[in-house]
Amino acid sequence: MKPFRKPAAKSVGANQSATTSGIPLRQFGKHEGVKISALGMGGHHLGAAKDEATAIALVHEALDGGITFFDNCWEYHRGKSENWMGQGLKGRRDKAFLMTKVCTHGRDGALATQMLEQSLNRLQTDHLDLWQAHGVSFENDPALFIRPGGAAEAMLKAQKDGKVRFLGFTGHKDPNMHLAMLATGFPFDAVQMPLNPFDSTFRSFETQVLPELNRRGIAALGMKPMSGHGEPIQNGAATAEELLRYAMSLPVTVTITGMEKPDILRQNLRIAQNFTPMSAAEMQTLRDRCKPVAADGHLELYKVSLKFDNPEARIAHGFPIDQQSDEVKEWLLEVQNEGHAYPVIPEP
Repeated sequence: MKPFRKPAAKSVGANQSATTSGIPLRQFGKHEGVKISALGMGGHHLGAAKDEATAIALVHEALDGGITFFDNCWEYHRGKSENWMGQGLKGRRDKAFLMTKVCTHGRDGALATQMLEQSLNRLQTDHLDLWQAHGVSFENDPALFIRPGGAAEAMLKAQKDGKVRFLGFTGHKDPNMHLAMLATGFPFDAVQMPLNPFDSTFRSFETQVLPELNRRGIAALGMKPMSGHGEPIQNGAATAEELLRYAMSLPVTVTITGMEKPDILRQNLRIAQNFTPMSAAEMQTLRDRCKPVAADGHLELYKVSLKFDNPEARIAHGFPIDQQSDEVKEWLLEVQNEGHAYPVIPEP
């Protein structure tokens, strides 16, 4: 596999489509000359598209509409999300800033390297723009990540070998765990977390983590602007436009959201292509309106329940998994995993 060579003074993803679409381009953290679209396509939802043809068409329409940032993860839908995204980006890879995540959760760094090779194969590319440790959820995750022979070493080696450009981590459980990851001293380029008006008053990543990322020049990647599956929209707490505009108005590099149907993609493109930042007063008004229903976390179930939890992480730590979740059902159908041996995935 040939090492990736960074083009001189070229903005990653800054193609003509993004320029003319109206979606803002933002600098990727401290890396001058690297710009990405302020709206990103979520990889998990892509794997829930009706079929492969629909997923490929969604990726094409997202690119044509100005989205350059594409999120994914090794485990999403047992590899289907990466496979479908790879098909969608085939022949258009140079227009995308491509990210995926690795799910070692305390296993040896050699597993991270093996997962990276599978991700590259599925995504049909020789490099990632961003590779992230997935779903920091447990108190000992930072120590397991940074220990000798752990994922941190594997990530740095992959970067040195030219297989990945930038490194980061993600999580949606507790802002204190994000701060503990930052305290390891690892040279993170990006950090991903849930950001929405409900988060602002409940176990808040916005108030505890985002300022620290901005201070350090680390690219802040927002996710779950609509709380994962749009529950606040369904129950009338807020509109899709309010939630997406709020998240995009924060000091973040990109807001990542799921778009598994054409109408959802087009709705989000319309909002992003006509984006006007909320004023500070508008943002505070929305926070205040959401505060009464945000207090117990029932609109952020990824913080307080098994829902959205990474089954690989829970098994590796010896915790039970949510047997009713669609992803766990997919997972159980394909592999019986004790949490330590590498879970083999069939070739596409």
